[in-house]
Amino acid sequence: MKAVVFDEKLKLVTDYEKPVPKKGEALVRVTLAGICNTDYEITKGYMGYKGILGHEAVGVVEEINDPDQSLLGKRVVSEISYGCKDPECPWCAEKLYRHCPNRHTLGIWHKDGVFAEYFTMPLEVLFEVPDNVSDEQVVFVEPLAAACEITEQLHIKPFEKVVVLGDGKLGLITALTLNAQNFDVTLVGKHQNKLDIAKAQGVKTSLLQDFPIEKKYDVVVEATGSVSGFETSLALTRPRGVLVLKSTVATGKELNLAPIVIDEITVLGSRCGQFGAALRLLENNRIDFSPLISKVYSIDDAIEAFEKNKEKDVLKVLLKFNG
Repeated sequence: MKAVVFDEKLKLVTDYEKPVPKKGEALVRVTLAGICNTDYEITKGYMGYKGILGHEAVGVVEEINDPDQSLLGKRVVSEISYGCKDPECPWCAEKLYRHCPNRHTLGIWHKDGVFAEYFTMPLEVLFEVPDNVSDEQVVFVEPLAAACEITEQLHIKPFEKVVVLGDGKLGLITALTLNAQNFDVTLVGKHQNKLDIAKAQGVKTSLLQDFPIEKKYDVVVEATGSVSGFETSLALTRPRGVLVLKSTVATGKELNLAPIVIDEITVLGSRCGQFGAALRLLENNRIDFSPLISKVYSIDDAIEAFEKNKEKDVLKVLLKFNG
């Protein structure tokens, strides 16, 4: 089968061995997949991963190695991680597979990803896609679920004011999600064309240069991944407010964290989310992701697609599979 593989270098392989589902697993034929910044970071050495890349995809179940055949022939998406299934594992017991210390993660850690004609995953992490949700919409379900994770972790009161800082894919999806959940959210960024995508769907927006930096926001979501973004987010969070870190900020620069103590700010790390809530938002047409799609490539042009993904103004590049 065709597969996009990273092994010291990125390459398209045409004769990769087709996976065979283990007991309790399904074989999924991929129809559409999305390139994530994590995929790009892996090609630079992140996680030390080698294998098939990709963790955002939609496909059709073609084979199931289990008595439960209910998903056979169904269109599905998969959570990106599955756990050890040890009955003593508290994370697996709560279906929080992304925190299991012995987890496998699609295209990132100990598990071939979805940039291939087929992949396998356990049935418990597969979700049937509602009939009214297109492949182009549901391929965003993983980052959408990550945005939904904020309100799974944090109770945001209806009268509280929320700021999302950063207008890249992560910031846009987070702002659109919080807006779809009826919160008072403002997206702040540096690119008017990206802010306009959120504004067209009812999100309040502002260019960073025009936004007053005042400590008056109840919840601030940092989605820039930069040191300056973290510092600005901290400067926007009111005393006893919550700073949500949605991106990872890695730096050797000295940071002044004293305001966290002085203003008694709660810092909340937020990563992946569960797919059920995300699929309900899509089923109810609460968000339209089509303006975020920059270009769709055939799997045969996957290397070109990765190069396109590096461009500054590109939001989302998709890979389409034949068949």
